[in-house]
Amino acid sequence: MATPSSNAFDQLLGSSPALESVIRTAQIAAATDVPILLEGETGTGKELLAKAIQQHSDRASQPLVVLNCAALPAQLVESLLFGHERGAFTGASERTDGYVHKAHGGTLFLDEMGELPLSIQAKLLRFVENGECQRVGSQHTEIIDTRIIAATHRNLNDMVRQGHFRADLFYRLCVVTIRLPPLRERSRDIARLANHFLIQAANRHQSRVARFNHDALTRLKHYPWPGNVRELKNICEYSAALMPGKVIDDNDLPPQIRDQHQPASSGFTLPEQGIDMEMLEVDLLQQALLYSHGNKSQAAKLLGLSRDTFLYRLKKHHLT
Repeated sequence: MATPSSNAFDQLLGSSPALESVIRTAQIAAATDVPILLEGETGTGKELLAKAIQQHSDRASQPLVVLNCAALPAQLVESLLFGHERGAFTGASERTDGYVHKAHGGTLFLDEMGELPLSIQAKLLRFVENGECQRVGSQHTEIIDTRIIAATHRNLNDMVRQGHFRADLFYRLCVVTIRLPPLRERSRDIARLANHFLIQAANRHQSRVARFNHDALTRLKHYPWPGNVRELKNICEYSAALMPGKVIDDNDLPPQIRDQHQPASSGFTLPEQGIDMEMLEVDLLQQALLYSHGNKSQAAKLLGLSRDTFLYRLKKHHLT
């Protein structure tokens, strides 16, 4: 495998167990050449992760071509993906390569995969399976060596059930599926990310570095972040631009964060009918083992327990 000059995964800042699990899986997957499906809400860093995977793969010296499927004009999707011959349609004045050709030898990152029209999915399936593609207006097929990394904020499994996405393409793309956690599941990473973005913004604007005080950081940690890391970055840009070099208080934050009600507890709401604590504990232990692929030390970390305490609870519930 090619050795990058720096660790591209270090760009995914954070030490939360959920993010660490993602990075470990991505590092292993990078060494293979199988398709990868990245799932996660908008703004969680799917493109950044795709770039890190590319840079840690055998294709690191080859191009990474990024294509936003949601931005493709419906009538030109096939041509843009697979290219076209001269005269294939009005305005096709010369033979043109598609995005798959531009990524030959490297990786094609298909962002917002769920937006790709059904009419194109069968042709993409053929390409993912054996590298075959056919330019619009051509009678001949070509073999292109391109790895596919797809990303979506939508639930493709639900789209398959609803008939909006081909099941065969879905199963071919999700050989390795990686879910990026939303920022609200990474509250311990918010302070580090915010500091990083404030420094970045100050460097860009050649101004002094601002910082958030304790009350402001508390507000940030309790905010649900519908726009995830991208939204946090924009908030830091806002703060750095208006208050360069200042200590930012919670009253200085944008209204949507400043006016957000802060929960008195961790945010968990007890159902009116109550819960079975023992069954809940068993379920959490099993989920932690699943997410950590059986690694008990990592599973313990996911639950905020010591390894000995985790092993004790496994034994208590006869899960060993």
